[in-house]
Amino acid sequence: MDPEAGSVTRESRLKFYKATLCLAYQSFGVVYGDLSSSPLYVYKSTFSGRLRLHEEDDEILGVLSLVFWTLTLIPLCKYIIFVLGADDNGEGGTFALYSLLCRRAKLGLLSASDASDDDISAYNSGLPGKETVASSILKEFFDKCHSSRIVLLLLVLLGTSMVIGDGILTPSMSVLSAVNGIRIKAPSLHENYTVFIAGVILVGLFALQHFGTRSVGFLFAPILLAWLFCISVIGVYNTIYWNPHVVSALSPYYVYNFFKKAGKDGWSSLGGVVLCITGAEAMFADLGHFSQLSIRIAFTVIVYPCLVLAYMGEAAYLSKHKEDLQKSFYKAIPEVVFWPVFIIATLAAMVGSQAIISGTFSVISQCRALKCFPRVKVVHTSNHIHGQIYIPEVNWILMVLCLAVLVGYRDTDTIGNAYGLAVITVMLVTTCLMFLVIVMVWKRNILGALAFVIVFGSVELFYFAACLAKVHKGGWFPLVLSLILLSTMCIWHYGTLKKQAYELNNRVCLDMLLSMGTNLGINRVPGIGLIYSNVATGVPPMFAHFVTNFPAFHRILVFVTVQSLTVPKVPANQRFVINRIGPPEFRLFQCVVRYGYKDQRNDTHDFENHLIETVAEFLRNGNSDGEAFRWEATNQQQSSPSDDVTASSFENVVSSESSKKTVRFRGVGCSKELEDLREARESGLAYMMGSTCVLACDTSSYLKKFAINIVYGFLRQNCRHPAIALGVPHTSLIEVGMVYRV
Repeated sequence: MDPEAGSVTRESRLKFYKATLCLAYQSFGVVYGDLSSSPLYVYKSTFSGRLRLHEEDDEILGVLSLVFWTLTLIPLCKYIIFVLGADDNGEGGTFALYSLLCRRAKLGLLSASDASDDDISAYNSGLPGKETVASSILKEFFDKCHSSRIVLLLLVLLGTSMVIGDGILTPSMSVLSAVNGIRIKAPSLHENYTVFIAGVILVGLFALQHFGTRSVGFLFAPILLAWLFCISVIGVYNTIYWNPHVVSALSPYYVYNFFKKAGKDGWSSLGGVVLCITGAEAMFADLGHFSQLSIRIAFTVIVYPCLVLAYMGEAAYLSKHKEDLQKSFYKAIPEVVFWPVFIIATLAAMVGSQAIISGTFSVISQCRALKCFPRVKVVHTSNHIHGQIYIPEVNWILMVLCLAVLVGYRDTDTIGNAYGLAVITVMLVTTCLMFLVIVMVWKRNILGALAFVIVFGSVELFYFAACLAKVHKGGWFPLVLSLILLSTMCIWHYGTLKKQAYELNNRVCLDMLLSMGTNLGINRVPGIGLIYSNVATGVPPMFAHFVTNFPAFHRILVFVTVQSLTVPKVPANQRFVINRIGPPEFRLFQCVVRYGYKDQRNDTHDFENHLIETVAEFLRNGNSDGEAFRWEATNQQQSSPSDDVTASSFENVVSSESSKKTVRFRGVGCSKELEDLREARESGLAYMMGSTCVLACDTSSYLKKFAINIVYGFLRQNCRHPAIALGVPHTSLIEVGMVYRV
């Protein structure tokens, strides 16, 4: 073996290990804050109901055994071993699973259907698998039953709604649980003061969000590591000092004995036990920021054993101090280290809240990219890590709702009832989607998929039923919130699909446009016009409406369609797809711009440069003399179009039968076309967009009129304008008014 080659291999291997350990360290501050802060409230919530009447060692050790096996089965076995492997090109979360099913099993309503999407490399990645009998049967079922695809999308949106609900409940629960430690040293302190202090901390936390995770989170990993070190050391101390016998509770026999002794009261207490796995979904949702190996190392080596030791020590203390069941965590802290641990606990609660807030931003950004959420402003706070984003509107709404939960409930037990239901619902959705991924994407034996569902799904259903039983004790909140969010996302998606269907059904054929040019005497003015629409082929109805009222347009026209695909990212060299419309002398082009749900949109200046360079490259590819085309950044200005074209708004509707007439490049007159493109760019660039009013037809049902005319109309009026979302400069924008009857 070549010694030099061996040295390079060792060096690359050391570099890989170093990078993995570095990612594992960083993951403590982003992924594990929520999961690590759960010891603050698990025992208190578990013994908050009728279980407090059972204060024997068997019940305490039974709860410890339940916590241990729940931590082992769900985060360790389900997520670390199985779910992390179902990534979508490195991305995780509910939408990543749905993206896999959309793309590789063709199950989704959101999957792109245009032929131009087939060349995306991310679409074709992954191990090829041979169709199994089970996958063929399931695929045939989804093909025949269109409603099953709708149910699948609703299931995904339900999970997304619960994640957002988690983003509201986690900060309130974690911060209030941490602040309640003050009352251990000041029992006479009224709860109003602790609620006020928690509210101040929450306001400060949300006020810091605009600085970005990178700016406010540089101390997160050390804080979490200090917290895990504290609770594990205290856990070992309490176990040895108070009751070493609690180690035997790791046997599953104590789970059986717990239900035998506690009965129905034990079952109702599961809503508190399930809080020990809050934040487990974050290991999968935040996968895009790290790697599978780094997350697995961090959890199995540090987080899991530290949490087990912490719960074990608290149970050992409770076995000798049953009167402290409602304040066991802080009571179990030795007097000499109480205040340092209290400060670290408060900081850890803030870190846990920060993690779920950032996760909520990420989920909403994915929903927005896939047209399942109204347009909102997404600010990228890091130039290095794309997933670090900030959404101002969502941030302040989350803050108001968190404060409302804090002031309305004022009690961690009631918040915990709502919190547990939100957490376990997301996990159930993940289990259902994993069954489809195992069978239809991985092409594994259906018996293995059924075993996965039976083992993990049965445990989660058990907890889900216990949480549902507490709906009247606070569990109603995530249900009502998810219903509102689910309805909002469904109506927005439905209205968007109806709007796009109208444009596709009423697109104008090229022959009709040319005949209008002869009759109306259309003039071509200097410059480039970018016509934005949802029509990927042909001429959008909005442009025909404009031409019939104002018979002039730019010398070079590019019809631009922005598509959001069910892939995380689209390679830069595959982002633009250029086609020609009509003969070369017409200078009409069609451009499809494709983004993944994790892609960052370029600013207007970069977008113009890339688009024009792509058009020029399209022309050069058919030019025999290979004339060069290059634009210097200093000469690329966003100038306004000619004064012959002004902003206009019309109310009439132009409806035409559509037909597709797209002609590939013919290689004729490329030198002249490149020269025209150069001159048009120097003359200026203008954007044209439709300012549409979407209304339901008069014959539509009252439900459809309510959804389209009222709800969808309200959302469109109050969300970000499409021009602002796309970064279109206001001075170069032409808006064309139309009414769509869908």
